[in-house]
Amino acid sequence: MRPKTDLMDITRAPDASDGPQYLALRDQIALNIEMGRLKPGTRLPSERQFQTGTGTARGTIREALFLLEAEGLIYRRDRSGWYVSPPAVTYDPTRWAGFMTYVREQGRTPGTETLNKDSVPASSGLADIFRVAPGAPLHVIDRRRTIDGRPVLVERITVDPALAPDLLSHSLDGSLTHILTTAYGVTVTRNRVDMRPCALVRDAADGLGVKSGTPGLLVVRTSFDAQGRVVEYDQEYWRHDAIRVHVDLTVRP
Repeated sequence: MRPKTDLMDITRAPDASDGPQYLALRDQIALNIEMGRLKPGTRLPSERQFQTGTGTARGTIREALFLLEAEGLIYRRDRSGWYVSPPAVTYDPTRWAGFMTYVREQGRTPGTETLNKDSVPASSGLADIFRVAPGAPLHVIDRRRTIDGRPVLVERITVDPALAPDLLSHSLDGSLTHILTTAYGVTVTRNRVDMRPCALVRDAADGLGVKSGTPGLLVVRTSFDAQGRVVEYDQEYWRHDAIRVHVDLTVRP
């Protein structure tokens, strides 16, 4: 059995003899998470409790908490405090498995909420991607995805109406992959995936209920069918602590 931890134990002054006090506090909290004493979803003591227990300035405490957040070990809930992050879900960009599928495969509970769906004229950038004339209509879908009830990403998906004419009439609170396959016979044979760190700001931050500037991961996926047509163009803004990318590749000489 894993040892239980009194939450007040981590508010005691850490040993800072080998470096800055904020790093010592960071190490103390991280060790308790690593050892399983602080379980996913556990709420940490407040900054005031840390300050009282450690005798440390609030600015120093925040440095430690911000560092743990950047490492993906803890996260903030608006007006609620700091919590231990749940395990990240593993994403393999070489598969055309939808979010609902790969999250369930890992024993977690996925959720989808459609925020907006509309037909919009193609910008010059999207026209180039879909090889249509600027101003041609495209389906645009905004959604929020959750894992075990926690919002982890917001996405904007663009689909060519030529491949799925009445797509927007469907309920899109489930698997778009399933709808494209079963209703329209569309099968993806190739994905092009770009990933880069980002800051969650404006709509992405609001949609995930995080402070603007929170670290994130932007995943941009362009999916093609066997004829080389673009099936969908997906921009996903992830919480950085919610995703782990895993790829098993054959190395080319």
